[in-house]
Amino acid sequence: MRISDILRVKGERVVTVPPEADVTELLAVLAEHKIGAVIVSHDGGRVEGIVSERDVVRALAARGAAILTEPVASIATTQVHSVDRDALLDEVERLMTERRFRHVPVIENGTLQGVVSIGDVVKLRIDELQAERTSLEEYITGERA
Repeated sequence: MRISDILRVKGERVVTVPPEADVTELLAVLAEHKIGAVIVSHDGGRVEGIVSERDVVRALAARGAAILTEPVASIATTQVHSVDRDALLDEVERLMTERRFRHVPVIENGTLQGVVSIGDVVKLRIDELQAERTSLEEYITGERA
């Protein structure tokens, strides 16, 4: 399985915020779209950073509520690890586990093509297991759906 398989199912729509948006605006975007992270980008195509709920919580703990009026760029991760559409799912799972992050931008030819979350990966794995289970049950019982 490749990352392109996940994007084919979930779509390529990516939510972004400009670096100058304040953290309160970021929180509204996260809540509106029911997501845990957003790509920081001026143009929606070039990744300038990524910011997650965890980044907000850590900044609040370290600097207090004043961060709510600061620009998103002040709390965003700027050293972003990305993958391309042809990346193998196993490689991305390993990257996410070893680096301890939950969202990975998908970049092709320098342009943002999507974001894959750990939830997307888990859902795909569960779907694979269910299909395998169904296939085995049909084989054992001799029934075909």
